[in-house]
Amino acid sequence: MFYDSNDIQLSTETKAVTAEDTAMKYNSWGWRVISISGNDHSQIRKALTEAVAEKEKPVIIIGKTIMGKGLLDNEGKSFERKTSTHGMPVGEAGGSFEKSLLNLGGDIADPFSIFDDVRELYAGILAGKRKAASAWKERKSEWAASNSALDSKLHQFYSGGIPPIDFRAIVQKENSATRAASSAVLGVLATKVENMIVASADLSNSDKTDGFLKNTKQFKKGDFSGAFLQSGVSELTMAAVMNGMALHGGIIPACGTFFVFSDYMKPAVRLACLMGLPVKYIWTHDAFRVGEDGPTHQPVEQEAQIRLMEQLKNHHGVNSMLVLRPADSNETTVAWKLALENTKTPTALILSRQNIRDLPSLGKDRYSDALESGKGAYVVQDCTGMPDVILLASGSEVATLVEGAELLRKDNLNIRIVSAPSEGLFRNQPDEYQRSVLPENIPVFGLTAGLPVTLQGLAGPKGRVWGVTSFGYSAPYKVLDEKFGFNADNVYKQVKNYLAKLK
Repeated sequence: MFYDSNDIQLSTETKAVTAEDTAMKYNSWGWRVISISGNDHSQIRKALTEAVAEKEKPVIIIGKTIMGKGLLDNEGKSFERKTSTHGMPVGEAGGSFEKSLLNLGGDIADPFSIFDDVRELYAGILAGKRKAASAWKERKSEWAASNSALDSKLHQFYSGGIPPIDFRAIVQKENSATRAASSAVLGVLATKVENMIVASADLSNSDKTDGFLKNTKQFKKGDFSGAFLQSGVSELTMAAVMNGMALHGGIIPACGTFFVFSDYMKPAVRLACLMGLPVKYIWTHDAFRVGEDGPTHQPVEQEAQIRLMEQLKNHHGVNSMLVLRPADSNETTVAWKLALENTKTPTALILSRQNIRDLPSLGKDRYSDALESGKGAYVVQDCTGMPDVILLASGSEVATLVEGAELLRKDNLNIRIVSAPSEGLFRNQPDEYQRSVLPENIPVFGLTAGLPVTLQGLAGPKGRVWGVTSFGYSAPYKVLDEKFGFNADNVYKQVKNYLAKLK
């Protein structure tokens, strides 16, 4: 780590806001601290040599530097250590570009000229690096010729692909929480995908990433034969480490914590979206049903925030993130399949704490139906003829809609139920498919355990969404479901009122 300690910030000198002893802080954390004059090239080289040679500890090089070293003002006086130069060019900051350039040995007529000694130095460095690179490539070719199987594996790792996995064969318990269903998939991935690394923020037995851990072991100092990183209560650090692994390449990084703590991770998640890093986020305890832990642990607006990343395009013109909230265990298996196939952007898996009743199958088996979730939204249950109303949800609320639909059909209503794990994927489908799932001019009732705006885009301007519009209360989740109206009776009541108002 490089720390430029110049005592200057944008608005004030740093002494106005902190008296922290940075060297002492990093020493107490077990780092090796090297303090130098950061304007002295020889000290920089010496520190770098020592840092590279250090094999036991992380190293921080604290360079005490002079902000704007060598700058002059219009009167030829020193213009060093000015807060204005933190964010502005020298001339705009109040200094003199010309006088400063001359003071530093530059040429006014050609201010960006490269000095001969610099050009000669770098020509030698580049020649040496080209020679070293050529020698490395030759050694690599020789190694590949003698180790064809390992070379093939290395290419597979860096392609982002995974070995063949029969996702259909993964055994899921009936009516399980989607975090538990994720655990079942992770248990298989731990034995099949050699270059996958999973981390958890001190929650592996609760976010169920321990399904992976049970088939490998955690990293320890001096032993990197495992594939699990215990990150501790350090969500932002964990997310940043995942970004580093993804940028290195050859690794499939995944990390887990409670969904509400995605707030802490957001800066690193946003960078992963911007850079197109295929990190897998395992976010569990996805709703107010974390009742006993209190309202601070209940994600209400988090889903809406994360789903905004699906609407942002990255520099390649694709959705900057894939967000999946599966409705049952089979959808969870498919969600992991989609996550691993997505090698261009990060993927968010938003998973339930509580058990969910498996959705009924339209075809020969539920897994085949769940494969349709790869289109972002699909019909879970349908009616004969045109539906009177479409019931729409993602995650555990889909099962609640199935129960509510049974009551509505007793009133001779034609009901279609749609599971929408990913609005971003759905909006990428052809218009014809989108209209086949959500036809225009058909009333849409949405149910979400988050802010109603989470589903409003799919429900449309005339649609009605029942969601959570206040911070949660503390109670067992079944009590909260009852109080908040997340049950069959309230679905029936709200849909009937909605249809009556439309008439």
